[in-house]
Amino acid sequence: MVIIHFIQKEEVNDVKMALKDGQILIKEADNVQFQIIKSWGKMKWSRATQTLNGVVDIELLNKLASLVNLPESIESERQKLNRVMAAVDKERVNENPVPMIDPPIRVSPFKHQIRGYNMALMVLGLVEPPRQLKGE
Repeated sequence: MVIIHFIQKEEVNDVKMALKDGQILIKEADNVQFQIIKSWGKMKWSRATQTLNGVVDIELLNKLASLVNLPESIESERQKLNRVMAAVDKERVNENPVPMIDPPIRVSPFKHQIRGYNMALMVLGLVEPPRQLKGE
């Protein structure tokens, strides 16, 4: 049985957070916040540092954003990951893909190869995802 708690941001005390080497560290979470975060199974408690530690990924950052107000640097990272994910999803269904950077191959690639190439460039951070217009 899974119990989901809905908590408005105004009702929850802010916690201390930091990004370090691809890890997110959370300190001074109250008991309710701690139990909710621990129930996600994405973070581990460190007795030595008295922090919750977890690998930064889009799912974890989005869940944390729904629970507490994220610091500006972490919120900008979350928004960047969401932009990349949206661009990758859009590229996945692109009917006529064009390479964002000319691929280092001599033959002409198939459409699915161009899509995969473009998605890899965006995910690896070699190319900024294209900005979407408001109507898209």
